[in-house]
Amino acid sequence: MGSSPIVGSNLMTGVGGFVHHNRWFKWGLLMGPCALITLVAWMVVTFGMAAWPSVSELGLGFYVTDVWDPVHDIYGGAVFIVGSILTTALAILLAAPVSFAIALFTGYYFCNGPIAMVAQWVLDLLASVPSVIFGFWGLIVLVPMIRLIETHLGVPPYGVGLFAASMVLALMMTPLMASLLRDIILTVPADLKEGALALGATSFEVVKHVVWPHTLPGMVSAIMLGVGRAIGETMAVTMVIGNANHWPTHLFDPSNTIASLIASDFGETSDPLVISHLIHLGLVLLVLSLVTGFLGRRLVRITRA
Repeated sequence: MGSSPIVGSNLMTGVGGFVHHNRWFKWGLLMGPCALITLVAWMVVTFGMAAWPSVSELGLGFYVTDVWDPVHDIYGGAVFIVGSILTTALAILLAAPVSFAIALFTGYYFCNGPIAMVAQWVLDLLASVPSVIFGFWGLIVLVPMIRLIETHLGVPPYGVGLFAASMVLALMMTPLMASLLRDIILTVPADLKEGALALGATSFEVVKHVVWPHTLPGMVSAIMLGVGRAIGETMAVTMVIGNANHWPTHLFDPSNTIASLIASDFGETSDPLVISHLIHLGLVLLVLSLVTGFLGRRLVRITRA
């Protein structure tokens, strides 16, 4: 028996309506990434226009000059660019091994039970603490401890400096990175781990040959996420880095970063050219963040290959 014309018409109408709504749904979803791309491009163009007086006056010399002296109208961003990169790199070196160890402990060795539950609760709690609290804690507790270490090492006991800022950044990054890595370790198929153990592998060998290869892309993603948070951190770094506009001569020497300089000086000047120099540094920081994100995606693809 053939279907009635009314049923066929209703069916075609329903299919047509579904296709129509599906098309609008796709266009609606497309607006999200388009708006995001537009926002990033808008930020770059806005910063570029505001920084153009600085770019046109100093050119490439802005990136190699290591003196920032508003009194004598000498402005160079090399110290702050290097300071931002150094503090971030040191923080990653300190935070990455600890984060992986915490994630391995709570995600493989003690993935169930009260220890894992308390550890995960503490990680989530620390990840939600404002950065100014880390900076304040570093100023009260960490800086005096570093001052004692500097006294024993025979260096000027400033307390504040590159090492203090890197330690605070590492403390801020560790909970976020450890939580992400723990979730990734928990996704390792149980069959692979149990199969390796059944073949006589030790727990260390399972971690080395099964867990580590599976979590390597996630490790890279976690590190890049930490870099994105550390390289632009402002308040916590400003409180413990010393805000010295000169090249650091050793690990404990006071220095400065782009974000810290902008936070300290932007509200203290009304000179349009100085503001343009600060925005120029902000544009450099934005470019560093974008480049870091791009390199992170490339590294993740390489580690997955």
